[in-house]
This record gives sequence, structure tokens and C-alpha cells, in this order.
Amino acid sequence: MATDLDLPAGTWITRLATQHNGQIPDLERHDAYYEGEQSLSYMHPELLRRLDGRVRQVVVNWPELVVDSLDERLDVTGFRLGGRDAADRDLWRIWQANRLDLHAQQAHIDALVTGRAFAIVGTNEDDEQTPLVTVESPLEVHAELDPRTRRVRAALKRWSDDEAAPGTSSQVASHATLYLPDTTIWFTSADGGKAWTETDRDDHNLGVVPVVPLVNRPRTSRRRGKPVTLGRSELASVIPLSDAACKIATDMMVSAEFHAMPRRYALGFDQDDFVDAQGNPLTPWQAVAGVLWASPKSPKEDGVAVGQFPEADLSNFHNTLNALARLVASLSGLPPHFLGYATENPASADGIRSSEGRHIKRAERRQRSFGDGWEQVMRLVLLVRDGVVPPEALRMETMWVDAATPTFAAQADAVTKLYAADKLLPRRASRRALGYSDAQILDMEAEDRDAYTRVVGGDQAAEFGPKPTRDTDPDAPADPVDVSARPSPPTFQAPLGR
Repeated sequence: MATDLDLPAGTWITRLATQHNGQIPDLERHDAYYEGEQSLSYMHPELLRRLDGRVRQVVVNWPELVVDSLDERLDVTGFRLGGRDAADRDLWRIWQANRLDLHAQQAHIDALVTGRAFAIVGTNEDDEQTPLVTVESPLEVHAELDPRTRRVRAALKRWSDDEAAPGTSSQVASHATLYLPDTTIWFTSADGGKAWTETDRDDHNLGVVPVVPLVNRPRTSRRRGKPVTLGRSELASVIPLSDAACKIATDMMVSAEFHAMPRRYALGFDQDDFVDAQGNPLTPWQAVAGVLWASPKSPKEDGVAVGQFPEADLSNFHNTLNALARLVASLSGLPPHFLGYATENPASADGIRSSEGRHIKRAERRQRSFGDGWEQVMRLVLLVRDGVVPPEALRMETMWVDAATPTFAAQADAVTKLYAADKLLPRRASRRALGYSDAQILDMEAEDRDAYTRVVGGDQAAEFGPKPTRDTDPDAPADPVDVSARPSPPTFQAPLGR
């Protein structure tokens, strides 16, 4: 019986591209909010028309703060195979050879912003022992999961050239790569993706799709009537509050204009009374942001009156922004001081650390979710390189920097106490708890062995250079006498009978 995996390549491209196109608007929207490029919300269109671009939006970029504060606690330090005490040095070599110290951070940010990112594993023509691992944007890559196994059964990557090739039409060339369990196929299109032409094929026969999604907030629900998506953005609940903050901040800047230059009024004047130095009439009534209001003299009045309206009060804007900041802190788990919120009674140091507890726990959850994806990536690395995944790799563990933020002195004090208390914490675990990588720990252990060898089996004085002799220094002590060359002292034995 035919299955979805038996679909022709052209059908797979159409199917995956249709799914991806339906999700791109939300992906671009979340990306714009992270970059601070969102449009102004909650402002009346007529007011925007009257302002005629004279008021710029004040962007309070809380979405960027929410994402970056989590990303700062997500640093991979290595991978430990099942049954091993230390990280695998070869896997870490491959990780660094692919510059994943940098690119993993980019993947984490994309996953936090849009709900997912992707990593693709392939062969490296320059070094067969170092497979190629690339991090991909969800704006270019889409994957479909098997509803039973939750594994990727097909993936598509699409991108376009920055400009048309010289000597060709103005149409920009489009490219696509289709990833299937046993085959990777490359396509190109000259009409913007309407028709695809196969250009290359690799029958790798791996049995799995070499594309791994890194999912933020994965869920099991599949809502009817909604497109199936991987993960959920961290910005979903923050965006409305960020829009409100941008509107309030923009209104505050408009009000600040009249706080600096309060409006004035003049009663008893006609419009014809306002002219410039050349006699040209002024029209204060037509200025949206004018600083002077004037009106003709009332029939009941004989004179004129000039005055000034009270200046604008900005405290209501400050209070509203503080209220919105508290809502963002409660929804995102951020400590209030991250958002600049402060009270008259500052929190103590213990109170500040306590307020970070929920945020630290959220970061640990992301470590678990992203760690599962990176473990799949490294298993694919072994499969591409060796053709098989060893059993101990099935129990691989991603190693992370501690998501908490204790001071180094406090952490060192705690580790020292645990190590001294009947060795509750082994030496290697103690060094790992202090934030040292496994490579640094191995170097420390090598130096420990060298020092022990010098103390036990070597000459400790040799560590300080050659020893002086009588020939080079008359004040040098005499050479030690070889005790073994001396005759044995006489032994005394008590006479018998005593």
C-alpha cells in the first residue's frame, strides 16, 4: 500500500511549500517584533493622517528583552555519551569545527522568537571525519512530522538569489532542497518557484531525514482548523502588552512637547490679527500641534485676554508603563528589575535572587527541550560519519552552563563545603560545578598527575633549578654524605644470664 513517503518529489515540494507559505506571515510578524520593527498600534487612523509622519513611534522593545534574557542562560558546553563521566572530545571537536558555539546561539534565538529553528547535517567533502552541521532559519526551512513517531519524514529548504544572474532576465533565481529519508534532491526555478527543475541528487540511504527541528515549547495538541506548527513563540503573550507600551510611550512624547511648551490662548483677537513680519497671515487654528489657540472677541466682552493652559502631567504615563511592566514580568517570568521597574523600597540581594527563581526554571526547561534536538543532531553526525549510531549515543546527554547566576565566590564556597563534607561532591564534579568545561578539567587533571609524579618519584628541589655546589659557590652546603656507604654501627648484646 502506498504511503506518504512514496509521493513524487514534485508533489512533496508543492505540499511542503503550501504548508510553509501559510506559516510565513506569523514567522515574519514575530521576527519584526524581536527586531523592533513593528507598526504602531492603538492609534486612530485619522490622527495618524493629521500628524503626517511628524511623530515617530517610540519602540519599547520588551520582546527582545524576553528572548535575550533566556538566550543568555543557554550555553552548551559538551556532550556526554551514556556510561561516560566526561564529555566526548571528538563530538566537541566536530561542534567547534562547525562554529556551533556561535550558530547554536542563533538557533536558540530563532526558536525562542518563532517557535522553532532547524539544523541540517551533511557530508563534508573537505574532511570526511567532520560532518557538516548548519543552522537554518524557519523562514527558509519547513519540516513535516510523522503523526505516529513524531520524527521528520520530509523537509524543504527554499531560498532565492539576492539578484538575477548577469545576462539573464530580471527574474531572480529560486532554489530548493528536498530532504527525504534516503535521498536529498536539489532543484532550481527561474519563475519564482512555479516550476522546479531537478539539478542534483544524493542517494545517501541513511534511513532518516538529516533535518532536526529545535522546538520551543513543544506540545502534543493538534488543533482542528489550525495549521500544524512546531513550537510556540515566547512573544505570543508579550506582543499585546508591548504594543500598549509603545502607544503609551509615543503619547508621552507627544505630551512632552506641550509640557516643554504649554499651550496659550488669546481671546478678543481675530484670525486677521495674526501676521508674520512680511504681513502674511498665520493660521494657528490649522496647526494640529500648535501652541496657541485664539478666537474672535465675544460680543459681551470689550477687551482681550491672554493666558496659558496648565502644562501636561506625565505621571499618568509613567504609572501606566509600570503597570504594563508588571504584567510582562508576571507572564514572562522576568524579574521586575529586568524591566526597569523599581519601588521606593529597593529589594534586598536575597529578594533579587529569589525573584529570578521562576526565570531560571524556565531557562532549564528550554535547556531540556533544545538539548533533545542537539542530541539528535550529534547522533546524525555519527550516522553520517560512521554509518551507524553506537548504543551509548542513544543515551547521550547535552551539557549546559548552569542557568542560575550565583556569584563565583558563593559558588566556590558551596562547592568547597560539599567537597570537604566526606567527599559528597567528587573532585571532577566540583570543578564542573564551578563552570569549567570538560576540556579544562582534563587539563587540570593532567597537571595534577604531573605534580603528583614530581612529589612522589622525582626530585622536588629540581623544580627550582640546579643546586649550587662547592665548586660554583663556596657558601654552598657540603654535599650530603651517602649514609649507605658508612659501616654499620656495632651492635651491643647483653651478656647471658643478666
